[in-house]
Amino acid sequence: MELTVNGTKRQVDVVAEMPLLWVLRDELGITSPKYGCGVAQCGACTVQIDGMAVRSCQSHIGEVAGKSVVTLEGLEKKEQHPVLQAWIEHQVPQCGYCQTGQIMQAISLLDLISNPTDDEINQVMSGNLCRCGTYPRIRAAIHAAAAKKMAEK
Repeated sequence: MELTVNGTKRQVDVVAEMPLLWVLRDELGITSPKYGCGVAQCGACTVQIDGMAVRSCQSHIGEVAGKSVVTLEGLEKKEQHPVLQAWIEHQVPQCGYCQTGQIMQAISLLDLISNPTDDEINQVMSGNLCRCGTYPRIRAAIHAAAAKKMAEK
């Protein structure tokens, strides 16, 4: 099966039912998506498929073949990405386990809603769990990234 991962066409020889998370981690060596719950409830495995935030633990490779997958490693202009800059400025991570999923979900949120309210952030980010409870910093970072993106326009 062929798919594009972080801008590079990749071939994998796996069964169609294999979760994308395992293809990324075990077959392609991409480790930013994490295994959290395995049932799409925690968001640690969130990646973007054709620009939309998706839980890779429940996305089978057969469904993803031919599509474009982006992980944290594949973000364009990663060092200057407004969400990543905001995450650093607001010191969001504590343990960091959930953060790549949080970041990928936040990027999708800002692609859909350029200047989200607290309620919109809470609603969209509610499927991404953080055991450390960094939700106030996540929300502040999303607001900061939104402001930075709007200033760049």
